[in-house]
Amino acid sequence: MANSSLKDESTKIEPELIPVPFLGKLATLIAVIVPFLALVGAVFLLWGWGITWVDLGLLLGFYLLTAVGITVGFHRLFVHRSFETILPVKIVLAALGSMAVQGPLFNWVGQHRRHHQHSDEEGDPHSPYRYGRGIWRRIRGLWHAHIWWAFQPDAPGIKKYVADLRQSWALRVTDHMFLFWVAMGLILPAVVGGILTGSWVGVWTGLLWGGLVRLFLVHHVTWSVNSLGHVWGTRPYKSDDHSRNNFLIGILALGEGWHNTHHAFPTSARHGLRWWQPDVSYYLIRLMSWLGLAWNIKLPTRAAQAQARRHA
Repeated sequence: MANSSLKDESTKIEPELIPVPFLGKLATLIAVIVPFLALVGAVFLLWGWGITWVDLGLLLGFYLLTAVGITVGFHRLFVHRSFETILPVKIVLAALGSMAVQGPLFNWVGQHRRHHQHSDEEGDPHSPYRYGRGIWRRIRGLWHAHIWWAFQPDAPGIKKYVADLRQSWALRVTDHMFLFWVAMGLILPAVVGGILTGSWVGVWTGLLWGGLVRLFLVHHVTWSVNSLGHVWGTRPYKSDDHSRNNFLIGILALGEGWHNTHHAFPTSARHGLRWWQPDVSYYLIRLMSWLGLAWNIKLPTRAAQAQARRHA
């Protein structure tokens, strides 16, 4: 945790970049647009026939599974090494995170580690303060932080941020299987929907609700941590950036919305440190520890928390 003064909001963030291949941009566009179109279709379907308990179950179930893959797996385990677990659990979490379709494991981890190194300053891949002050610049910054950054070129040297993970052959294989995991994230809810309803209609509605609509929700909730999580909310802890604690995002993102707390204590497995701050991801990590599947769980001491608080 750094304690220096807040970075100048007026600074424009323009890091050196390398071009993005056309197919990469096209794949990103498809990953963003198709879930949105599916949501529009789901609204029309809901208007005409309604939604069944199977549809709701698949939407909630696969939302939780893939969101946990991002929050517990990609973020707290692989980026920050907030706890340790066995290799099979690592692979399962990496697979679930990949099913959220936010990029392969190594790229996701590299981008996020870079974000922490340069949070809200030059080099941050998704700062909402990229364009400085003013209403229009702030709107542009929010758009960039929420979604547009994914279409931008990667900064050079991103692989250096994941040198530790690349030492594992199992994680290298899991990373290379990204497209397979993406496909499984769409096929599985369709298959389950078909089995539970015993019909082809269940296959298609399972794909719609548990696959595509779920992707839309997971995408925008996660991206809101990057955008809204640096603009709206409280800042109880000292930090060099504009990270905020946002109650709504804290709930929807399974604890990731306690973003100022996270930036104050990046390696903490628990982001919601207060009793009234729900942190489903941490509850799962604690459950894993009770089952003997998680250990070396990192948490800030009470003294560290008191020292970091703004009123201290």
